[in-house]
Order: sequence, then structure tokens, then C-alpha cells
Amino acid sequence: MTSLFKLIVQEKDPKKLGSFLLKNGFSHQVLIKARHHHGMILVNHKRRYLSFHLRTGDEVIFVSGEEKKNQFLKPSNNPVDPVLETKNYIVLNKPAGVLSIPSRYEDNDAIVNRLMGYFSSQNEKDLKPHVITRLDRDTSGLVLVGKNAVAHARFSKIGKEQFIKKYHAIVHGNFAKDELAGLIDEPIGKEGDGVKRAVVASGKKAQTRYRVLSQVKGASLVELRLLTGRTHQIRVHMAYLGHPLFGDPLYGIDDDFSRQALNCFYLAFPDPFDNEKKRVIEIKDPQDMSKLWQKLVN
Repeated sequence: MTSLFKLIVQEKDPKKLGSFLLKNGFSHQVLIKARHHHGMILVNHKRRYLSFHLRTGDEVIFVSGEEKKNQFLKPSNNPVDPVLETKNYIVLNKPAGVLSIPSRYEDNDAIVNRLMGYFSSQNEKDLKPHVITRLDRDTSGLVLVGKNAVAHARFSKIGKEQFIKKYHAIVHGNFAKDELAGLIDEPIGKEGDGVKRAVVASGKKAQTRYRVLSQVKGASLVELRLLTGRTHQIRVHMAYLGHPLFGDPLYGIDDDFSRQALNCFYLAFPDPFDNEKKRVIEIKDPQDMSKLWQKLVN
């Protein structure tokens, strides 16, 4: 499927068409696809090369090229839970236990597969999901997915620091009065040859802000904000503080919760298709985490 985008040149001293499109979030790859895969680029309704010199007030229409289909990617009819949907992207509430992106071992029921099935049910069979913010399999909450390559390219131009992701976590133990909020600034790297990570001096910079919302005997409800995006960052940093998540034996202790008690409840980002308007999405924690906390309170 192709997508159409309309832009008006507002610069007082505009450059070439190619430079203008790159500045507005269209990647080199997307521009090449438009030229060679049934797309087109119009200036004032005439087809132009990327070297064309623009003038203030020109109308640029970009028609994306057709995306290459992955014949091995299977659509899934399992449900998705849209929280916000536009022409170019969708924000979903991902349940725990579902991958964001298919793996070589599990390729039939990730969020990408489910969205393929969802798009098909909406008679949009040629849309292709591009996951922009992903979550671990056993983390629930908000995930942002582009509907086409242009969306992926334009979101990629946005600095990572402009994506604000906040989480709720239920962790073991209680915090001292002088530790109820703070910044964890500890590098994270691989521990051994497996998937486990740890705070190590040779690791990559990792920063997590946290704030304790409530405490009961032996457990705490914590709000966290990622300032960087390392693998298992929240799980590693909480374990480093001595407060591993419930349901996370890889970094903590065995308990009777079935998955790590972690939910991305808040997502904010500038909308590259609406003059960088700030989008803010917030959801409630899922039922399993709410029940766990009520059980701990009682």
C-alpha cells in the first residue's frame, strides 16, 4: 500500500527537494522506494527530481512506494487493544506474555502478527507494522507502532529523550525514608553468555528515575521513568537497589506471581504528523497487577 503526505514549503530560503524531505523526516531509504517502487514526488502537482530547487510556498506531495512483503510473516487473529489510532500510527495496550516483534523461534503471535490480522480485518491488508517503542514479552502496557515505512522514518528522526515512558512496578521490600525517590545512574552490561544483564563498570550508560508511591509490609509500588533504554533496565536497576520485581526470578526470588510485575502506563511523544503536537497516553494497570497489590495490602 502507498501513503500520501502533503507539505508546504515555509522556509524563506528553501533548498533542494531532497534536502527538504530529509529535513522533514523522510529517510534516504523511503525516498529511494518512492522512486523505484510505484511512488512519486510532486511539486505543485508536477513530478520532480530530488535535485529540484524549491521556492517558499511550494506544495510538495509525497506518495510512498509499496513496501516489500515478508512472505514468512504470518497474520494472527488474536485481539489487539488500540488506545490511540491515526492514519500513520497506532498505540496499543500490549498484554503480558506477548512478544513485540516475532523471533526466529516464535513467529506467529507477536504484536506485529496481531496487527497484520487487525489491519486485514479493517480492509487495510497492505499496511505493514513498524514497532517504534517495544516492551519485553512479560511486560505489559503501551507500545507505539508505525503503520508504514514513512511513519517509522519520521519517528526515528525524533530524539529518544523526547519519548517519555513511565512504568509501575511492584517490588519486594521497603525503601527507607531518605530513599523514596531518586535517580539510578549505573551502567548495564551482559552477565555471562546468556540473556541476563547486570550493573557492571564496563556496561553502557543507564539511567532510571524512580518514586515510591506506596508501601506495605515487604512490598512497594514504584513509579519509574526510563531516561535510557537498556535491555531489562528497570529489572536490573531495581534488583541492584535490593528491590527485585515480583514475578522476576531471573533477577530476584521465586514468588507466586506469574510474570514480572511491570506495566508501561504512560507514553508521551511529539507527533511528527501534526506539527510536533505532544501526544500523552495513560492507562490503568492490568488486572493481574491490581489484584497482586490488593493481596499484598490485605
